[in-house]
Amino acid sequence: MRLGLSLGYQTAWSTPADHLAMAREADRLGYSVVWAAEAYGSDTVSMLAWIAGQTERIDLGAAVMQIPARTPAMTAMTAATLDTLSGKRFRLGLGVSGPQVSEGWHGVRFAKPLARTREYVAIVRQALSRQAVSYQGEHYTLPLPGGAGKPLRLGFHPARTDIPVYLAAVGPKNLELAGEIADGWLGIFLAPDASGDQMRHIAAGRARRGLGLSGFDVVASVPVAIGDDLDACADVIRPYAALYVGGMGSREQNFYNALAVRLGYADEAKTVQDLYLSRKPVEAAAAVPREFIERTSIIGTREQVRKRIEEYAAAGVGTLSISPYVGDLESGLRTLRIVAEAFDESGVGR
Repeated sequence: MRLGLSLGYQTAWSTPADHLAMAREADRLGYSVVWAAEAYGSDTVSMLAWIAGQTERIDLGAAVMQIPARTPAMTAMTAATLDTLSGKRFRLGLGVSGPQVSEGWHGVRFAKPLARTREYVAIVRQALSRQAVSYQGEHYTLPLPGGAGKPLRLGFHPARTDIPVYLAAVGPKNLELAGEIADGWLGIFLAPDASGDQMRHIAAGRARRGLGLSGFDVVASVPVAIGDDLDACADVIRPYAALYVGGMGSREQNFYNALAVRLGYADEAKTVQDLYLSRKPVEAAAAVPREFIERTSIIGTREQVRKRIEEYAAAGVGTLSISPYVGDLESGLRTLRIVAEAFDESGVGR
């Protein structure tokens, strides 16, 4: 297993300078990858390009570039450029986002996300391979029929034509698709004790191509809060969990709420969602069970961190990407160091 750093996106309480400092420290400590995200604020590409020019070894992961935000060809161009300028360090993470962002921000209907993802990835791979891009699908047709367009190929020779593709997936069918068409899975709220079902869905997708799980990178994005008081550590992470379980989507369609239900928290997930959608985020956070936080996060002392690292490795995680939940930069840097030391002590990276 390898370590990664998940920076997320820019918020009211973060700065690009802090994120760069975290990325550079992760690079110095030997973390394998730093991931940047986007929703409807800061974008992934700009952050990764900035970090690329100021780091040396660490890979640069998009977690994720939103499918409704860019055409497949634009994503291929961007991936090829980032990979080339960074010296083959780019990892392309993709996701369809959710109905509210896709339709409200990008003006793209959310219908048939699995079919759209399949076609999108096929076109991206075709473009990266420097083939003349020609595709006839349900959602994408290139070139457009009856016009002046013609099949075009990527206009420069990229550093790699096989840039790793990751899919953000939550539901069973999306997990199977990730196993079938991607090189890795970007997982959220991954509980090692309950990861067997998720791994089975990924394995089913891999089997469609005659492949096993070997070589497939399972990436777990895991919140981390270090301290002796487990309740205090859990409280730091609760607002994040409440946002996703309660507010990331509508009452009718929230993938993270459905995941919490599958993990055994049907009643609690409903309560969190009811409170969050009633504009009571503080109460919603308080309603998140500590057990849910403990199962899907890393909290506690350095010794507890080491044990949890071993549990994630035993569950089949290939890249443990931590999200330090801290109040200032120095605490974030300290968290990176403690996790790196606990990782080395665990021996799972050998």
